[in-house]
Amino acid sequence: MNEKTYDGIDKDPNGAMNPTGNIIRDAWVFGLIPETETCEGWNTRGIEDLYEKVTQAWEPYAHIPSRLPPELLERHQRIYSAAVKHARSLGWDPDGALEQES
Repeated sequence: MNEKTYDGIDKDPNGAMNPTGNIIRDAWVFGLIPETETCEGWNTRGIEDLYEKVTQAWEPYAHIPSRLPPELLERHQRIYSAAVKHARSLGWDPDGALEQES
């Protein structure tokens, strides 16, 4: 039985505006992985391990971006602004995504 692997944040539909994409972007923010790491080929356990590290990194800031120190806040804003712009260029609609979840 083949284990499912992740296609990579750069190949994830709608610009990876989903929990896995957020884990990867947050890992970039905290320097847990380089910004060039797309996580292509990672298995579920690898993504889960990264999630645990990201959760630990967020703890001192209560998972609130505005509580990040200036350097991390700037990186967070840069990474997430670029992600939103890219996702919108692919047709991602945050309001439509919310309607689909209802």
